[in-house]
Amino acid sequence: MAKIAFSDGMVFKGKPLGAEGITSGEVVFNTAMSGYQEVLTDPSYAGQIVTMTYPLIGNYGVNVEDIESRKVFLSGFVVREASEIVSNWRSNGITIDEYLKANNIVGIQDVDTRAITKHIRTAGAMIAVISSGDESDAELVARAKAAPELIGVDLVKDVAESSSYVWQDRGVYNVVVYDCGIKYNILRQLAEVGCKVEVVPATATAAEILAKKPDGVLLGNGPGDPAAVEYVIETVRGLLGKVPIFGICLGHQMLGLALGGKTFKLKFGHHGGNHPVKDLATGKVMIT
Repeated sequence: MAKIAFSDGMVFKGKPLGAEGITSGEVVFNTAMSGYQEVLTDPSYAGQIVTMTYPLIGNYGVNVEDIESRKVFLSGFVVREASEIVSNWRSNGITIDEYLKANNIVGIQDVDTRAITKHIRTAGAMIAVISSGDESDAELVARAKAAPELIGVDLVKDVAESSSYVWQDRGVYNVVVYDCGIKYNILRQLAEVGCKVEVVPATATAAEILAKKPDGVLLGNGPGDPAAVEYVIETVRGLLGKVPIFGICLGHQMLGLALGGKTFKLKFGHHGGNHPVKDLATGKVMIT
């Protein structure tokens, strides 16, 4: 048996998934119906336990083409049912359980993911503990209460590369990408539209960036609290007005902070591939 225990005392029981052991993290939910491998390897989920709302996960297996980073960064994985059957021509034949074991990720299955999602939606994202051991409910809740929150924590240093590298060495435009936990697919998209792409570590200075004479700078996605990554925000201030800048996810928030804005934590984050987005200029609503 496995359990997931929340810091507010709520406990759900299920079956073990992936590696044996115990893990803690901030529980969030993802509403995508596919793309679980991309979720698992997205550095933006570092420090978090991800609950998939779609009821069957793992049916098309995993492969080497769909990874978004060098490893699995999330802290835990929660699913209603983990498929034991893998069927897809791109799959390497490994089940989701085997993939989690290989990456030492503790998970839980056969739990009511709808109830967990409703709990987070009502009470807000909170810390929880997943365990495949024999600890009591009270012990696990106490562990969850004692686990650190993510506000004010710099998680970028745990996921970003420490040195620069060239993703694509030629192109019409020279784009420098800040690695705060960048996803490979963002780099692929830049390359596909004809950009030369160089990725630099989050500690790169404004002078180092400007010396590369970029046509644009991308502040990439990443995990955690944007206000905790003050060294990147300070660098962005040094780039403002000197080169075009755009941001995605954490990078967008850090750009806002560099321009004098404020950020605050949502009650629960928006994670998935099917969110409504309103164009304020036209009034049209599109689904991502």
